[in-house]
Amino acid sequence: MRLTFKKVAVATVALSLTLSAAACGGGDDSGSGKNDKKLTIGMVSGWAEGEAATALWKRVLTDKGYTVDVKTLDTGPLYTGMSKGDVDLFLDSWLPGTHEDYWKKYGDKLEKVGVWYDKAPLTIAVPNYSPLKSLADLKGKGSSYDGKIIGIEKSSGLYRVSQEEMLPAYDIKDEYKVTTSSTAAMLTELKKATDAKKDIVVTLWRPHWAYSKFPIRDLADPKGAMGKPDGVNTIARKGFGEDQPEITAWLKKFRMDDEHLGPLEDLMENKFKGKPDEAVNEWIKTNGDYAKQLTS
Repeated sequence: MRLTFKKVAVATVALSLTLSAAACGGGDDSGSGKNDKKLTIGMVSGWAEGEAATALWKRVLTDKGYTVDVKTLDTGPLYTGMSKGDVDLFLDSWLPGTHEDYWKKYGDKLEKVGVWYDKAPLTIAVPNYSPLKSLADLKGKGSSYDGKIIGIEKSSGLYRVSQEEMLPAYDIKDEYKVTTSSTAAMLTELKKATDAKKDIVVTLWRPHWAYSKFPIRDLADPKGAMGKPDGVNTIARKGFGEDQPEITAWLKKFRMDDEHLGPLEDLMENKFKGKPDEAVNEWIKTNGDYAKQLTS
């Protein structure tokens, strides 16, 4: 969920070269054209809701006779690739707030297909045993946390909002820094801290399986510095709706709630880590009717 567009030039060039090479070999991995049965879905690693939705739709579309290629990219190159027509779909676009910068830059070359999760807030979370109750409680306690709020990718909108909006709003920008690494690294630090019953402050978002896996809760945000909840959107390259009207119609009506999303995230991130197809297979055993109605 969550990115600005610094430091993506190299990755963008790499993506373009890879897709151009594929096109020279017959175009199998490039964005789809009209009536094409081949699709490329972009995904950001570590964003559980997007990984779950992507794995689900890969299965649904494959069952309908499509060949689906999932490309894992940083958010900047993903948006760039979509704007050039190299990526067909992205199921984890956070709008209107978190990905605002990307939409301003590329929105005229993209299409909004639909919102499938309508209230997705950015959060700052702590262990349940933490003495902190509100973001206001962070003031004056920087030394207790080594001046760190553990964040995710620097290119993320979550980083931007936390570092550039939240810290100044609560007058703690001189006490804390939002660290950057990866979503996986942040979750590793969260697990280590909660296992050892140590204090930690992390950037997070809902929906996320971490809330059911770890003993954590959100800090209250009385100033609203983390922004209003976004919608998790499906977006497409320009022209996708005309090229693929049937798929577009399915995705326009796609909705997912916590009852269905949470178990799928849990299976993907915990029981079948690194095996998304197996996770979807297991999930469908108890959610088959829901999966069927996605294309009905």
